[in-house]
Amino acid sequence: MERRTISSLAAQKAAGEPIAMVTAYDHPSAQIAEAAGVDVVLVGDSAAMTVLGYDSTVPVTVAEMLMLTAAVRRGLRTPLLVGDLPFGSYEASDELAVDTAQRFVKEAGCDAVKIERGGTSVQRARAIVESGIPVMGHVGLTPQTAATTGGFRARGRSAEEALTVFDSALALQDAGCFALVFEAIPSAATAAMMPRLHVPVIGIGAGPAADGQVLVWHDLLGIYGGSAARFVKHYAELRGPMIDAVAGYAGEVRSHTYPGPEHGYAMPDDEAARLRALIAAR
Repeated sequence: MERRTISSLAAQKAAGEPIAMVTAYDHPSAQIAEAAGVDVVLVGDSAAMTVLGYDSTVPVTVAEMLMLTAAVRRGLRTPLLVGDLPFGSYEASDELAVDTAQRFVKEAGCDAVKIERGGTSVQRARAIVESGIPVMGHVGLTPQTAATTGGFRARGRSAEEALTVFDSALALQDAGCFALVFEAIPSAATAAMMPRLHVPVIGIGAGPAADGQVLVWHDLLGIYGGSAARFVKHYAELRGPMIDAVAGYAGEVRSHTYPGPEHGYAMPDDEAARLRALIAAR
C-alpha cells in the first residue's frame, strides 16, 4: 500500500473510492491502524475523554496532544497523519494558529492539522494553509464549542441551519482546506451539499454520501464505556473480554496460580545453594 498524501486523497475522491479514517491515540493503536490499511489517522482531541479521562474535549492541552500525536507518528508509515488542534490553541489570532500548527508538524510529525467551525476559524485555516501546512476543516457538530452552540445534537435538521453549515463548509474550502469533516449532519443535508464541495468530505454521523467515514477508536472496537452516539457502530466488543482478562489475572495472583514454574527463570541448583549460604553468612 502506497503512502497516503493530500493528492492521493483527492484522487480517491475523484475516482469515487471511499476514504477510511480512524482516530488513534498511542503507538499500539497506530500500529494496528497501519496493519489494517486505513487511509487517514486522526489524533483527535477526543483523546481528552477516551484516553485522559476528561469530561469533554475542552480541557486537553497542546502538550498532551503533542505527546499522543508523536506516539502515533512512531507507529505509522502509510496513512496520512492529522493532528487535532485543541480548544484555545488557535482561535485568538492567526499568529497563534500558525505557531500551534507548526508545533504539530515539527514536534509530532503531523502531515496536516484539523480545526473546528466556520466563522473566525476560516481565517485561521487560511493563515495556516498560507504558512505551508495542510488543514482539515470540521463543521456540523463541533465538540469544542458544543456547550455554547446547543449541546451534542445533530446540526442541519432545518433547511436554514443546514445552509449555515453549508456556508461554513464552502468558506473553509475556499480558505484552502484540503478536506472537511462533517459531524452529526442529516444524511439528506450532506447529499445536497456534496455536489458543491470539491475537497474530500469525511463523515461521522453524516450519512453515506460523504467521500469517506471516520470513527473513534474506542467506539469502533467497543472499548469505551457509557452510551454511544447514534452513528457509532461497534465492529468488536472488546471491553468485556478486556475486563475478563484483567479479572482473570487478578484472580490467579490472589490464588497463587500465577506465576507458575513456566513463567520463571531457572537458576542452577548449586548456584542457588551457594547463594543461600552467602546470605546466611551475612
